[in-house]
Amino acid sequence: MKFRTEIDIPKSEIQFEHSDNILTLGSCFAENISKYFSYYKFNILENPFGVLYNPVSIYNSLKFTIENKQFLKEDLIFDQSEYHSFFHHSDFSNHNYEACLSNINDNLLVTNEYLKECNKLIISFGTSYVFRHKERNIIVSNCHKIPQNEFERFRLTVDETKDYLQKIIDTLKIHNSALSIIFTVSPVRHWKDGAVDNQLSKSILLLAINEIVSKNNNCEYFPSYEIMMDDLRDYRFYAEDLIHPNKIATDYIWEKFSENHFTSECFKVMNEVKKIVQAVMHKPRNLKSAVHLKFLDTQLKYINELSNKYVYINFTDEINFIKSQF
Repeated sequence: MKFRTEIDIPKSEIQFEHSDNILTLGSCFAENISKYFSYYKFNILENPFGVLYNPVSIYNSLKFTIENKQFLKEDLIFDQSEYHSFFHHSDFSNHNYEACLSNINDNLLVTNEYLKECNKLIISFGTSYVFRHKERNIIVSNCHKIPQNEFERFRLTVDETKDYLQKIIDTLKIHNSALSIIFTVSPVRHWKDGAVDNQLSKSILLLAINEIVSKNNNCEYFPSYEIMMDDLRDYRFYAEDLIHPNKIATDYIWEKFSENHFTSECFKVMNEVKKIVQAVMHKPRNLKSAVHLKFLDTQLKYINELSNKYVYINFTDEINFIKSQF
């Protein structure tokens, strides 16, 4: 008997290696996937602007980065004793405008340089709803808890969404023609929109991505949304809020992503890296025992061996942590 509707995902032409430079952008699902890449020591830059949900915000962030935009004081707003950027997450906010601007502009510079060498980009869209600040006439990435009456909320059409997706691709390809892009739709329901509006919002994203991917080379779609909705359609795969995927679900989606996008060599390296990561997480009974010190020495030798073998993997954190225990 069959009790699940598993998603059949054709093997992707976009294959990952540890020598890749990976960038993730978008919803909190992009952050979840990034944690797996980081665990296995891939070179990854995770959501440099903070969480972004809609295509317009993601396009704006990339455009500002590639154009080397310098944010000025007049680009900020002051509310609740802090300076904020409508294009950035609240992590960038600060009571001092110079510190806020420095954080934003330094981050743009780092991301610009990273994009030049980046060859894999994963973009996770959460919604096709956007907020327009009425006075400034801009679509914002974050409302920063500013009164709702200052914004107009509306849903992008399929055509508008397609236009922004194409602009994302065109802008990136001019800056870096070697870039491969994977689009996905976050499996997190935006339940505040209600069941019907959430489904309409996700459907617009899916329709737009489907058409854009079919027209552009080195662009693909990964069905994380469909895996969650159809394969894992049971509350045991959800967190307590019944909205977000739990760890079992994200582990499963990562497994499916890996099967689809990783080479056999990549899996081999991941297994070797995992041994190091798990060894570092080991909690000894006695830090200064001869057995533990020998264990640490063995791990350092193994890391040195892997570092020589895979020069593009950075084990600095692991080395420093182990040395701190001697």
